[in-house]
Amino acid sequence: MSFKSIRIISVGKPRLSFWKHAADYYLEKLSHWRKIEETIVRDAPPGLDIDQRVEHESRRIASVITPVDIVVCLDEHGKTLTSTSFSSFLTELSSNSSFRPCFIVGGAFGLRLDLLPQTRHCISFGPQTFPHELARVVLLEQLYRAETIARNIPYHHA
Repeated sequence: MSFKSIRIISVGKPRLSFWKHAADYYLEKLSHWRKIEETIVRDAPPGLDIDQRVEHESRRIASVITPVDIVVCLDEHGKTLTSTSFSSFLTELSSNSSFRPCFIVGGAFGLRLDLLPQTRHCISFGPQTFPHELARVVLLEQLYRAETIARNIPYHHA
């Protein structure tokens, strides 16, 4: 079994306990197969307008990306994947031991992709907009689901 790491960079700590509990649930399940490295960057100051907040947070994210990160941004305009396709995508990203998948979850107002030149992939969990705390939980659940698909563990029902 691979304990290859996955990195998640997100903006702000979950403010409500149920987001934290849901994330912790999937982090515990994932820990059997993967090391999850989380980096949380601070939210932009609330006094900034929305464009300035997105720019500020995107620059903070860009500043913590390392050369070993294969950057995958979550964005409503990204490519949608089935869970099975996502599992294959994750397996492919993980195939090179010199690099690690790095998923980016923006803040409440999203990301400025033009400020994240390291982005190699952009994916979407659908055309709807989710609170960023929920997007993080959905990402963790899909990472767990991808691992169970790759290992033929009965969790995913296609």
